Amino acid sequence: MNNNQPKAKTQRQLQKEQTRKQLIEAGLEQFALKGLTTTRTADIANAAKVSHGTVFAHFPTQEALLEAVMEEFGARVSARLHELATGNSSLRDVLKAHLIGLAEFEAFYTRLVIEGRLLPESARNVFVMIQSTISFHISQAAEREMKAGVIVSCPLHLLFNTWIGLVHYYLANDDLFAPGASVLNRYGEELLEHFLHLITAQT
Repeated sequence: MNNNQPKAKTQRQLQKEQTRKQLIEAGLEQFALKGLTTTRTADIANAAKVSHGTVFAHFPTQEALLEAVMEEFGARVSARLHELATGNSSLRDVLKAHLIGLAEFEAFYTRLVIEGRLLPESARNVFVMIQSTISFHISQAAEREMKAGVIVSCPLHLLFNTWIGLVHYYLANDDLFAPGASVLNRYGEELLEHFLHLITAQT
């Protein structure tokens, strides 16, 4: 018998994992709907159809739950980038994958953009890590195209922050640009083309 073989999970362990996933899914929905700083753990418990005490059996504080929700969001956006943008993808492909990933969780991400400065330090650090991962993917593609003379040479941090700033401005003002609708679905392609036009090398 192989003692190194992983043991099958018990029904209790599986149920615990499933409940944790339910809470995170409910958190994504409720934080997007009611705000990162104003959503109550009771709101999330109700949405997940579990008792209020169950929330604290999985997450010791509301802050810990918010961090878990943010980490899940970051993992999904990063997975979307990996899925849609291969190692040799063009900058256009990477930026488009970024927009698609954000659009899937647009309401939650918009809350992060608007309320980010109100978050506790630990949650802000999670947000910074998410942006760092996205920056890595974009910077890799940008470096290749700078070397090939496709786009103008500039500091990578300025290129990334210009792109993020453009996207964040539209998201933060979604009530002006796309009231009751998705800003990224309505303007994403236009923002992408405008940004690429700004950085494309003139021949």
